[in-house]
Amino acid sequence: MSARVRCFGNSPGKEFYAAYHDDEWGVPVHDDRKLFEMLILEGAQAGLSWETVLKKRDGYRAAFHGFDPVRVAAMTDAELETVLATGNIVRNRLKVWSARRNAAVFLDMQREHGSFDAWLWAFVSGKPLVNRPKSFKDVPASTPLSDAISKALKKAGMNFVGSTIIYAYMQAVGLVDDHVSTCWKAPA
Repeated sequence: MSARVRCFGNSPGKEFYAAYHDDEWGVPVHDDRKLFEMLILEGAQAGLSWETVLKKRDGYRAAFHGFDPVRVAAMTDAELETVLATGNIVRNRLKVWSARRNAAVFLDMQREHGSFDAWLWAFVSGKPLVNRPKSFKDVPASTPLSDAISKALKKAGMNFVGSTIIYAYMQAVGLVDDHVSTCWKAPA
């Protein structure tokens, strides 16, 4: 482990978590496929630790065709049952089946808005919201903005997109930068 001070991922044996913190968390994402991946993973995380899902990320990539929303939207019931039975994922029927539903809605949103990226980033006028909480305990679980995005996604037909899940998603894709003031990723 490096001597860097991080918001999370500092414990021995958590190098994968430190790498996620250092390389992904809070970094703006504008690639629709990556935005879809993180949306599915954050939904899978509901009620679990992020570490659990992060450790199974490769299993999710294999189960859900590298997070190609076109292929996920086309998955048959039989394919979803196989994912449930054999995939190296969190085996929750509702979450697995919601991946297909969310993929179809995601594609509809791409068609309607030109890209999911354009739709999502419009909520912050294309620029990340930067917060500098004093400690990780000061980071909110949800905000009025995550409420609004959640409501819009639910109205469009998505599942597992509650406000708390969406706030974590906003952090994961860099819509919001919540690196604590003492973190090496927080600019001076």
